[in-house]
Amino acid sequence: MTAVVVPTQRQVVLQGVSWATYQSLSRDLESAPGKRLTYDQGTLEIMVPLPPHESYKKLMGRMVEVTTEETETEIRSLGSTTWSREDLRKGLEPDQCYYIQHEQAVRGKDAIDLTIDPPPDLAIEVDNTSSSLNRMAIYAALGVPEVWRFDGISLTIYGLSNGEYQAQATSTVLPLLPQKDVQRFLQTSQTMGETSWVKGFRQWIREQLRNTD
Repeated sequence: MTAVVVPTQRQVVLQGVSWATYQSLSRDLESAPGKRLTYDQGTLEIMVPLPPHESYKKLMGRMVEVTTEETETEIRSLGSTTWSREDLRKGLEPDQCYYIQHEQAVRGKDAIDLTIDPPPDLAIEVDNTSSSLNRMAIYAALGVPEVWRFDGISLTIYGLSNGEYQAQATSTVLPLLPQKDVQRFLQTSQTMGETSWVKGFRQWIREQLRNTD
C-alpha cells in the first residue's frame, strides 16, 4: 500500500487498499469529526474538509429539512453515512444524504444493505476541496437518483438517467426547489445570520406552496 499526500487539499490518497482494510478504517473513523472516505477498486482517499465546507453542507441540509417539514413529507436523514457495495468495490460518504421517496423502505432499519435496499434519494456534495476520485461515478454505480453539488460558487443539481448524471433545472426529489433558487439562498447566507436566513427560506417555501394551490 502506497500513499500520496496532497497537503494543500488536506487529503491523503492510498493505493492498493483491500476491501477489508477500507471497511475497517470506515468503522474506526466513524466517530472522527470532519473526515470523508472515498474508495474505488483499491484506491482510498481520506479527506479532511475545510470549515466553509461544513457550513455549506449544513445550510443545504437545512433547506431540505425545511422543505420537507413545510410539505409534510416524511424523510430519513442519514448525514454522512458510509455507502458501499463490496461487489462493486466502491464506497463513499456524502456530506449529507436523505431518503425521501423511499423513506418507508428503510424506516426503522439499523442496517441498510444496498444490494437489497434502495440507495438514498438525495446526496449533497460540497466540493470546495476537490476529490482525486470520481465521486459522481461512484454515486452513479450505487444508483443514487439525485446529487446536489456545490463548489462554493455554483450549485448543480444532477439527476441520474440511464446510468449517467445530467444537470437539471429543478430538483426531481423536491420539485419546489429550482437550482437557481437554491443557489440564490446559498449566496445570501453569506450576508445574513443563520436564524434569519432559515426564517427567510421557510417564508419563501410557504409562498411557493400558496402559489401552487
